Amino acid sequence: MSDQQLEGDSVPTRWWHRVSESKVQCDICPRYCHISEGQRGLCFVRGVQDGEVRLYSYGRSSGFCIDPIEKKPLNHFLPGTPVLSFGTAGCNLACRFCQNWDMSKSREMDTLTQQATPEMIALSAKRYGCRSIAFTYNDPVIFHEYAIDCATAAREQGIKSVAVSAGYVCPGPRSEFYQHMDAANIDLKAFSERFYHRICGGHLEPVLDTLEYLRNETDVWFELTTLLIPEENDSDQEIREMSRWIHDHLGPQTPLHFSAFHPDWKMLDKPPTPPVTLSRARRIALDEGLLFVYTGNVHDPDGGSTWCPGCGALLIERDWYRLGHWGLDARGCCANCGDPLPGVFEALPGDWGARRQPIRLVEPRERS
Repeated sequence: MSDQQLEGDSVPTRWWHRVSESKVQCDICPRYCHISEGQRGLCFVRGVQDGEVRLYSYGRSSGFCIDPIEKKPLNHFLPGTPVLSFGTAGCNLACRFCQNWDMSKSREMDTLTQQATPEMIALSAKRYGCRSIAFTYNDPVIFHEYAIDCATAAREQGIKSVAVSAGYVCPGPRSEFYQHMDAANIDLKAFSERFYHRICGGHLEPVLDTLEYLRNETDVWFELTTLLIPEENDSDQEIREMSRWIHDHLGPQTPLHFSAFHPDWKMLDKPPTPPVTLSRARRIALDEGLLFVYTGNVHDPDGGSTWCPGCGALLIERDWYRLGHWGLDARGCCANCGDPLPGVFEALPGDWGARRQPIRLVEPRERS
């Protein structure tokens, strides 16, 4: 990538085709936006210039921060380690409850105040001792090319890549994208077409298809998150049906996180999720046979910790994002009964704790 491109020029993409003399179709996600010359798709960062779809946010970010990996949330992927997190602007869904709306709904490229090549991101992650980088805050589906280049540069430095995504992506780019990812957290927003269509401006089926693809056709470690919104997607029936589907299609060992909603963006009329709702959802999912069910955005050490399904021993104690008791042996198995814990583990946990640390990127010339 040239310096000129880092100053804001668009870069070409390949997931599109022409549908008429005046319009092209973007094929990155199931919205299939039909775009004319000079226009942008719903995501705002992919648009038509000189007759082709180009990406306008390559090399630009709203900021970089080191987080605990548990914040993504990932509880079974290198626990306790730091992850370099960043996003761009825009989104390919229109969720009325978006908790990162200032970035994901932004239509101002001035939001993207920091410029960075993939090499700069990889070198910074290595310098600060991060075990992974995470594409988060807004969905990496829409900055597909930039995310892949960053993941490639990170892999060259021995650093893993994490996608935090809603899973709303077409099969072709999905396959290309996940060849470069090591882990993902997929936001399963609800288990009804009504919710996806009315509240998110999308559809449920493509997300379920992505989840089955990840389980059946990749080695990517993934976990699920569902933000429970009072009277929208928190009924016993919907939680039970979703848990059964996860059990039958993805397997009982798939971790599921139930997270608490707080009023934001265009859904200010709903109250925050009561902690009892998360506990109720967790009990239902466990009753339906899921083995690793967590609560999030609330103080719940029991619901945030990992327990052995075989003997009931405490395997990984969590208090918010801080780890306590470690009950795994060097192989990632329960130290009490020997049952393996699914996920990606090392002999010892990391010690990053709950810190959130904004950082300055490392220029390539700073390498020693």
